Amino acid sequence: MVRVITYGTFDLLRAVHLDFLERAAALGDELYVGVSTDAFSRLKGERCLIGFEARIRLVGALRCVSGVIPEHGWEQKPGDVQRLGVDILGVGGEWTGRLDFLRPWCRVVYLPRPGSLSTAVPGERISQRGSSPVVLPKPQEPRAPA
Repeated sequence: MVRVITYGTFDLLRAVHLDFLERAAALGDELYVGVSTDAFSRLKGERCLIGFEARIRLVGALRCVSGVIPEHGWEQKPGDVQRLGVDILGVGGEWTGRLDFLRPWCRVVYLPRPGSLSTAVPGERISQRGSSPVVLPKPQEPRAPA
């Protein structure tokens, strides 16, 4: 049984997130995903549009995911790897070399990505987003029965 773990915010879950998670899952038999809590996301300078409870439910509902854990901070990764008996940490290629310190406990695989997965909005920008360009039709008055 080969266990894989990965981490992320997973705000506004999209097909590119699913593609990444399926590729990580293909590295082993079970995939565990650490989903960043709202507090940790703020610490990273992100402001999520979807709350932690909803994000963890969405990620956990994916077929390729065996289990979901909260990610509270950078320092928890070695403990997670050891506690869960993880064999492989699968992360995006933008992290290349930065997680090699985990090699005493697991294999680290950097998966290339076709661009940024991030949908989390930096806190100072979220208020500048403005209104939606979507225009909804005006509701019609109900018709009286004929």
